[in-house]
Amino acid sequence: MSTALISPTDAVTGARERMERAKRAARTVGLLSAERKGDMLRAVAARLEADTDLIVQANATDLQRGRETGLSEALQDRLRLDPARVSALAVAVREVAELPDPVGRVLDERRLENGLELTKVAVPFGVVGSIYEARPNVTVDIAALALRSGNAVVLRGGSAAEHSNRALIASMQAALESVGVDPEAIQTVDDFGRDGARAMMQARGLIDVLVPRGSAQLIETVVTESTVPVIETGAGLVHIVLDESARAEWALDIVVNAKAQRPSVCNAVETVLVHRGAADRLIPDLVTALHDAGVTVHGDPDVAARAEGVVPATPEDWATEYLSLDIAIRVVDDLDAAIEHIRSYSSQHTESIITDDPAAAERFLAEVDSAVVMVNSSTRFTDGGEFGFGAEVGISTQKLHARGPMGLPELTSTKWLVRGAGQVRG
Repeated sequence: MSTALISPTDAVTGARERMERAKRAARTVGLLSAERKGDMLRAVAARLEADTDLIVQANATDLQRGRETGLSEALQDRLRLDPARVSALAVAVREVAELPDPVGRVLDERRLENGLELTKVAVPFGVVGSIYEARPNVTVDIAALALRSGNAVVLRGGSAAEHSNRALIASMQAALESVGVDPEAIQTVDDFGRDGARAMMQARGLIDVLVPRGSAQLIETVVTESTVPVIETGAGLVHIVLDESARAEWALDIVVNAKAQRPSVCNAVETVLVHRGAADRLIPDLVTALHDAGVTVHGDPDVAARAEGVVPATPEDWATEYLSLDIAIRVVDDLDAAIEHIRSYSSQHTESIITDDPAAAERFLAEVDSAVVMVNSSTRFTDGGEFGFGAEVGISTQKLHARGPMGLPELTSTKWLVRGAGQVRG
């Protein structure tokens, strides 16, 4: 049914009914053994592969509508599913299935003087919710991670990926049912449009934690309007610093990879800061290499003086997450100035420095306050799959509970188990 035909009241009621189903299913999923959860996810992977044609066909409908409505190239890239990408999703699900079970981990043990035995263990949250945009891969990634960590999941994937998400969720629910797991553990409120999203944000007691992924506006809306605890995943205003001692080959390879390998993702670099002592040596070849990769360079006057074809940078460029083949480059006087620029503009996602100076590297690692701080590495490695998590819930830029790429452990809470023998408190 079209969301236009559903009243806001009916939408909220319908969304809450689905969240209640997820809450009930969470009780059984949370008690599954590690072996059962692994079998469940292997069934999900196999079903996704079997349903590839249906999924790609549904995705084609979303892509066509996206082109007709002016969806940006960056969002179209995030939206696109072809057989190779569906296969990659299945591979990621299998990798999650083989990861150590995060549930039941003993985090602390102690015996009190009165004989009480205390054990702190990891337990599932219960129901994990996620609101996101035009990212059907998130539908599978979050569902797999939530199920592997013993949680049910409620998803709102947005109208841009409506058909894709419907096909993916139907496939995963069928897989759960085939192995005797309650398929209600995976729910979507996409049918209810924005009213469904608002219902999720107000579902305290039904959803235990909410993870938004998408534009800065979407994330800000969820953070400010939700009564459910939120793990914030921020925008990726990512920096690379080219230190005075940076090797030219590393600088060119890393910057071009970090920008052009996949520009539409949050770990792509947006701003490069070049130490003035390396500007003459690095900027001409760097700009040429970026142009050869199809990148438009927005540069300050110091950059424009050293290379051709540079678009004059404006103050807004330093605060822009392009998510496209655009990059801002600025010459800074020293490492102090580079760190200060990052403090002023960074979204605290990922920053990297290219340097041959161990002291500069260690200072950068210590002083830059972002979720991931790198030395001599492409920022594209900030990713749950690359970090060995199999997939990721998102990349948290907050400081509470989880920070950086979030995998299975971040989808668990804790519980104290206390075993006594008749003790009473005096």
